[in-house]
This record gives sequence, C-alpha cells and structure tokens, in this order.
Amino acid sequence: MHSDPIADMFARVRNGLVARHTTVDVPMSKIKVELAKVLEAEGFIDGWEVVQETKFPVIRIKLKYDQRRRPMIHQLRRVSTPGLRVYKGSNELRPIRSGLATRIITTPLGVMTDREARRRKVGGEVLGEVW
Repeated sequence: MHSDPIADMFARVRNGLVARHTTVDVPMSKIKVELAKVLEAEGFIDGWEVVQETKFPVIRIKLKYDQRRRPMIHQLRRVSTPGLRVYKGSNELRPIRSGLATRIITTPLGVMTDREARRRKVGGEVLGEVW
C-alpha cells in the first residue's frame, strides 16, 4: 500500500529515466491516467497505454529521450503531498523557470497545466512540477 500514489508514479518515471528504460509500468488509477495525458500533451513522454496483463491494470508509459539519449524530463517533483496540500488560485499561478517548467494542477475542470488554468482563470491543487 502506498500513502502517496502520485509520488510513487513520479518516482517510477524518474527511476526509469535514470536507468534509460524505454517504458515504465505504473499501477492504474484515474488521476494517473490524467497525469499521463498531460505529460504526453506537453511532450515530456512519447505516449502511454493501459495494459491488463495481470489481474490489476497498469499504465505503460513510453519515456522520451532526445537524439543524444538524454531524458526529456530533467526534473519531476511532487508539490502537494498528503501531509501538506498546496492550493493556488489562478492569480497566484506565475510562470516558473521563465515559463520553461510546467505545473500540473487538478482543478474543478480536470487535471491541466498551469498555463491552461491561467487561461481558464481557475485554481486548484498543485500536484507537481516538471521541466
């Protein structure tokens, strides 16, 4: 049992990148599927699919590397944790790392990037940051 499944997903992706794996398997949940969609839309991963090889489905994430075999994800970190939730309003979502980094936010309208949340003028819980 994991106390923070999102942090577990981020750790599996980071470990897969360090080990230069092509894919990483993560136990499936709705929120993780939404996170994978955002990472794919932002170009940090090559794709993902839900695989049912065993009793429990998993998300198979295809990791993305550049031509020199360097990972596209340089940093992937959890911001809001079960012990300390971090919420931001749309007016508090400033660009980070000169706009090169992306915050992943869960809002009443779904999981989206900070750019999309600013555009729609909604706030929410900051799940993580990736660059």
